[in-house]
Amino acid sequence: MPIRHAPSIHALLMAALLAPAGYPQQKNPEDLPPAIKVEVNLVNVLASVRDRHGALISNLTKDDFQIFEDGKQAEIKYFTREADLPLTIGLLVDVSASQQNLIEIERRAAYEFFSRVLRKKDMAFLISFGSEAELLQDSTGSPRLLQAGLEGLRVNSDVGGLHPGPVPTISQPRGTVLYDAVYLAATDKLTREVGRKVIVLITDGEDQGSRLDIKKAIEAAQKADAVVYSMYYVDQGFYRSHGMFLGVSDSALRKMSDETGGRVFHVDRKMSLSDAFDQLQQEMRSQYSIAFTPANEKQDGSFRKLEIRTRDRNLKIQARKGYYAIRPEDR
Repeated sequence: MPIRHAPSIHALLMAALLAPAGYPQQKNPEDLPPAIKVEVNLVNVLASVRDRHGALISNLTKDDFQIFEDGKQAEIKYFTREADLPLTIGLLVDVSASQQNLIEIERRAAYEFFSRVLRKKDMAFLISFGSEAELLQDSTGSPRLLQAGLEGLRVNSDVGGLHPGPVPTISQPRGTVLYDAVYLAATDKLTREVGRKVIVLITDGEDQGSRLDIKKAIEAAQKADAVVYSMYYVDQGFYRSHGMFLGVSDSALRKMSDETGGRVFHVDRKMSLSDAFDQLQQEMRSQYSIAFTPANEKQDGSFRKLEIRTRDRNLKIQARKGYYAIRPEDR
């Protein structure tokens, strides 16, 4: 039976901007992970810790950490390692023309990654983005269904050029809607999920035509408690043939990943995409989940800066830079 592709979710973007948060999608009861009940005034943060040589440290305890909110120390209430929490992964794959020669490699590496990383109660979904964003596979724990979704990866462009898309207009040319795709993954797919939530991007980091800017994409990920990891994957031959390779940068990916507690993997001759996925898997299996009581108890929608420290100052912590104190009526 051929895979049935869901309709494009790009058309839902304006509705998502104008309407309250959408209702969670219905799932079969047997597909749902057990509910995790937490106090609504707790804030959850995922953290990875490395030593001075870059090796992951996975044997720390609650007493090794301190959390500061807007400079004031907060009380850590719950502490656990990643194995105790379900994982939801949103894989977002760039299918603009600049990635055409990389799609088959991405397809194979992504399937291998899903097969290794997903455990019981874990879920994943797949979105492609080029001139529009498309949900290729809804949340599932089945590597087989995810493989079928990966078969749907194909170049999404209508006209020639560096970033092909629909015939461009002066006000809004469209080619690679990276920021829109991150926003949609966070708001439509991850906001209502529990446990650990991760967005994985495979892209050269270029955005053209998104209706939303990078700030809105980061805000959506932060409000969904999602960590953004980026696979910076550039087809150098494509850009050189267009005389614009020097204009390619990972700066946007670095900003999204740094602000949400993730990081950027550079896929090149020294690191294959499979190698990058292996490192990501190791990191996700070595995380700490820390829940704390906010120093400021007001739930007023404001942004609060976070700083996480370890008592051993030689260790380096990777975690999101802040959170939004979401109003109860917006939950």
